[in-house]
Amino acid sequence: MTSGLWDLVLKGVWTTLQLLVFSALLGAAVSFTVGIARTHRLWIVRFLAGFYTEVFRGTSALVMIFWVFFVLPLAFGWQLVPMWAGTLALGLTYGAYGSEIVRGALGSVDPAQKEGGIALGFTPAQRMRKILLPQAVPEMIPPFSNLLIELLKGTALVSVMGMGDLAFSGNLVRLALQESAEIYTYVLLIYFVIAFLLTRVMRGLERHLKAGVR
Repeated sequence: MTSGLWDLVLKGVWTTLQLLVFSALLGAAVSFTVGIARTHRLWIVRFLAGFYTEVFRGTSALVMIFWVFFVLPLAFGWQLVPMWAGTLALGLTYGAYGSEIVRGALGSVDPAQKEGGIALGFTPAQRMRKILLPQAVPEMIPPFSNLLIELLKGTALVSVMGMGDLAFSGNLVRLALQESAEIYTYVLLIYFVIAFLLTRVMRGLERHLKAGVR
């Protein structure tokens, strides 16, 4: 490939990384908010959190991207740029999956730990912050690592909006060179390298957090 085509691919990589970071941050915020709400003592809070989870887990991320980018302008009269439309759709969708990880990890903490917090006179918020989350978060890291890899691969869906991510840029280069095998092999390798690095970072984070708990 020429240097100009490589520049196009590298710009696509940068766009993909930006989208991954933004949607992961939104997804993490949604995961913890909804996941903790799933364990709330009030049934209405648990119901609303469960309803959100079921809706976004039961819908296609691709259709959600279409809905955010094409339907919202018609319904409300305002248009999101592709980056923020993709961030919103992916963050809300994958955040619903992440909320189940948070709920499950909180539920796996020994009930005696919660009872100890009650005996010490901690409020529910203090028990969550000082007892439950420090023990549950290390258990969340492996499934969150898998979810992050899935999110990385899900970023390719934004190409349907004409957004210049890695998948979209790779397709443009393919059309220019008429070399499908070579170009898509490069794209696959780039996704693999990013996923490999993310996995190693998450494993290091898991070891660090578990060492802190011990």
